[in-house]
Amino acid sequence: MSHGAGSVAREIGAFKAYLPVWILLSIALGLALGARVPFVFSWLEVFEIGSVNLAIAVLVWLMIFPTMVKVDFTKLGRASGWGRGLALTLTTNWLVKPFSMAALATLFLGVWFAPWVAPEEAEGYVAGLILLGAAPCTGMVFVWSRLTGGDATFTVVQVSVNDLVLLVAFAPLVAILLGVASVAIPWTTLALATAIFVVWPLVAGALVRRHLLARGGELAVSRFAGRFAPLTSFGLLLLVVVLFGLQAGSVLGDPLAVALIAVPVTVQAYLIFAVAYGWAFAWRLPSSIAAPAALIGTSNFFELAAAVAIGLFGIDSPAALATVVGVLVEVPVMLTLVKLANATRWRIDARAVAPA
Repeated sequence: MSHGAGSVAREIGAFKAYLPVWILLSIALGLALGARVPFVFSWLEVFEIGSVNLAIAVLVWLMIFPTMVKVDFTKLGRASGWGRGLALTLTTNWLVKPFSMAALATLFLGVWFAPWVAPEEAEGYVAGLILLGAAPCTGMVFVWSRLTGGDATFTVVQVSVNDLVLLVAFAPLVAILLGVASVAIPWTTLALATAIFVVWPLVAGALVRRHLLARGGELAVSRFAGRFAPLTSFGLLLLVVVLFGLQAGSVLGDPLAVALIAVPVTVQAYLIFAVAYGWAFAWRLPSSIAAPAALIGTSNFFELAAAVAIGLFGIDSPAALATVVGVLVEVPVMLTLVKLANATRWRIDARAVAPA
């Protein structure tokens, strides 16, 4: 490694060591900017198609592109643990997560927090959280997978499979849990988000990977991803600033409601991660499969949840606010789970290679 490359690596390592501090500062900056210069974020909101904010999409692209370059299509169909990894993620996301979110939301907001939440508002908050719980992540899971050393190709496959299930399972599942006759899927949001966060970066990554392999093999791919790392870190912090700036009005306008809604969302994330990661440990899956399989269920497809909440209940409804809180809680909570996955990687990998 050259002196310059070593210096960059050390700077990135120092940055990651203080990442929680940088995230907290980014949250504070986002809220301050959203309160002081709201017109900037109002302008950013204009660039939105089908509930997908294009400014956020660009930042997510910065973070997920190195993962897409690492996707190796020659591994398809011959990677150990993929079948069990897919079984784990599908069971967790569709047979556990929606129901646990409904139960936790009802317990916290409808029972334990009843003295501080009006019944009609509690009902709306629960509805919004149910929508979040029934929508597994499509975009940010690539970020969490990369930060935990997840298998890039498996991550793409599991996202694609979950999106296919979402097409047929999301609407009837949500309709049952909400007690409504039917739920209309916002196809524009679903199609656009899938294209922006999966299809387009995957195609672009495949083209860049092909070029890099032709010039220098896997070493060239690794070097490219390494050079991209500082930009990925910058994109994450800027994403936090933009998310909290866009929602500063909601957060500062009713901080008690935001804090109360955040509790079941946070508990749900840790619960689902514990279930999925513990299951992966019991099945002796390697961390490269276990981490992304567990993290996709703890993260949410918030664009879809927000679009459905607005369509069903209105843009100023408690349900819409709940989906917003889910977005804001996600990054700080997910980073703690990333740290936990990295801290336990040695243990889960040791069990994965040990004889049964």
